[in-house]
Amino acid sequence: MRIAVLGTGLIGRMIVRELARSSSFSEVVAVDGSPEAAVSAAAEASQAAEAWRTTAETSSVAGDAGRPAVRGVTADLGDYGTLVALLRQVDIAIAALPDSLSFLANQAAIKAGCHLIDLVGAEYPEKSRALDVPARKAGVLIVSGCGVAPGIANVLAARGIELLDEAEEVTIYCGGLPRYPRPPLMYQQVFSLEGLMGLYTRPVFVVEDGRLVQLPPMSGLEECEFPDPVGACEAAYSDAHSVPYTLGHKVKRLAEKTVRYRGHFGKMKVLQELGFLDDNPVSVGDQTVIPRQVTMALLAPRIQGQSKEDVTVMRVVATGKKNGAAVRHQWTMLDFYDPETGYTSMARTTGYPAIIAAEWLAQGKLLERGFFAPEQLLAGERFEPFMAELARRGITFDYMVEETGTANGSAAGL
Repeated sequence: MRIAVLGTGLIGRMIVRELARSSSFSEVVAVDGSPEAAVSAAAEASQAAEAWRTTAETSSVAGDAGRPAVRGVTADLGDYGTLVALLRQVDIAIAALPDSLSFLANQAAIKAGCHLIDLVGAEYPEKSRALDVPARKAGVLIVSGCGVAPGIANVLAARGIELLDEAEEVTIYCGGLPRYPRPPLMYQQVFSLEGLMGLYTRPVFVVEDGRLVQLPPMSGLEECEFPDPVGACEAAYSDAHSVPYTLGHKVKRLAEKTVRYRGHFGKMKVLQELGFLDDNPVSVGDQTVIPRQVTMALLAPRIQGQSKEDVTVMRVVATGKKNGAAVRHQWTMLDFYDPETGYTSMARTTGYPAIIAAEWLAQGKLLERGFFAPEQLLAGERFEPFMAELARRGITFDYMVEETGTANGSAAGL
């Protein structure tokens, strides 16, 4: 099996490196628009895989010490014809691309007859309507939003609903945070800046009383807290991607909220209200500029952070009834930068779900064809194996279930 990784940025590079030591593939192709980025990602992955192979051969490390060939390819990832030609040469691809290129990659994979796992889950209903039937006809599987959120969070939301007889409410909290926050925004970049801007500008959809409701970005602000060293945070509504459409009919209320350190959303709200995040061009002297692009250019160097160390937090809460009792299921994750591999937590938690799906595809464990969200593919009987694969890679959750409506009104652990 041959696999391509489209985009070798913050997360794509990590995926290439991990795939380079997977016995499920014969070749890994690192693809980027920058020749330097593609070649360096392939070289770094080959070196890491060789070091792992040597360790496996000289120690008690379990597993196949074989590894696939790795090569870097330069390609215009915004050109449909180029993508189709490239994807015809491989069996599976993982798209680690900006939001603006995601739909194009999905279309190109179907045309090429190549399975695709896409980290981006934006434009879900439009994608599903446009791509599901063509993907089925082409005999390929397209997985949309297979990262952390969307991705792991979706699967946990589906699991929470599965465990209840009557699902009342599901809330997803997730955020990528700096380990050592610095003012003024208390944030550092952990994925594409284009995707980050969508958090502050795109309307969000939640489920209220079983109906899909549109809300403004950054609305629904609330305080929340996570275990040390994170502590006090805040969370605001953000795009839940596919979940309102795939699970909304099964629960009365459903929403996703992005987590930041306290004070962050207030500052971004001011920028939004003043027009700094607008897409409409404005004249400045004899120049025409787009405010959001100017803002991104100004923010980029200021949110790089002085350390690669980051933390990804997630909490998924599902409440409802089971056997007549009010019940609450909760999963909580704190994941940290890995100094041994140099992987950021955001790269780990986003990259590993896609890698697991790609390996299962190569191993014949995912036989569905068409367009799927992770909660449609990895919940149910695949939930425990999926969580076990995450745990094997160091991504673990604290799980709690409790009765919240006992006779005396107190909570009782189940």
